[in-house]
Amino acid sequence: MSKKILAVLAHPDDESFGLGGTLALYAKRGYETYYVCATRGEAGTVDPEFLNGFKDTAEMRTNELMRAAKELGLKEVHFLGYRDSGMPGMEANKHPDAQINHPVDVVAGKVVKHIREIKPDIVITFDPIGGYKHPDHIHIHKATVLAFEKAGDASFHPDAGAPFKPSALYYQIFPRWFLRVMTRLMPLIGKDPTKWGRNGDINLKELAEVDFPVHVRLNVRAVSEEKRKASEQHASQGGIQMRRGLMGFVTKVFGEKEDFMRAYPPVNGSHRRQSDLFDGI
Repeated sequence: MSKKILAVLAHPDDESFGLGGTLALYAKRGYETYYVCATRGEAGTVDPEFLNGFKDTAEMRTNELMRAAKELGLKEVHFLGYRDSGMPGMEANKHPDAQINHPVDVVAGKVVKHIREIKPDIVITFDPIGGYKHPDHIHIHKATVLAFEKAGDASFHPDAGAPFKPSALYYQIFPRWFLRVMTRLMPLIGKDPTKWGRNGDINLKELAEVDFPVHVRLNVRAVSEEKRKASEQHASQGGIQMRRGLMGFVTKVFGEKEDFMRAYPPVNGSHRRQSDLFDGI
């Protein structure tokens, strides 16, 4: 029986930009890889040209995700049915269907249902600050952690299936060296590192100061082409530019790697950095 990995994230494109190399690498090795996506990216900024042939942003971004999933070799993609909450201060924050307006316990109940049905060996989600402090990222992080902790508890959402406890929980993290390099390079080309991203609402300097331990560093160079193709499917979110611009340059110079912090099983102080998510599991 092949081993299984389940990524639980917030939006279409999170599966490609953040850990696309990881999902593609394990899929290529014959593992079963799954993606649970909390929203359909309704609040994402989209140029009108990308909406041709689609009724709305959600349908278009879902289409991008399903095409990316094929490039990454994902076995299945599932949606939790929430709406994109947007970045802090956006009108989307107030929508009743926005993910952040639903209790963590309720969201965790939906996540745990997928954990119990898929029975993954490993679950992956965002770090505690959601990578770059996106409200949806932080919310789904909390819900996934709760779902992981309670997945083997029959009294937690008993209607969500028979208890099952995965072997490990990982947080995908942005390498701080990468953020520090970006904050130094951006001013050289006239960019402000405190206003990064498609909407200029991400402060890289602030993020570079938050450090998480790297317990696993995966070399994903063997699947760099798969990750590139998957990222390019998310053209409405700058997928092509993400791989060809400054981020692409830094990645080529410093290597194709993706970093993870192991949240469970607990890591002791003498832990040596691993090169595989299944090492020591």
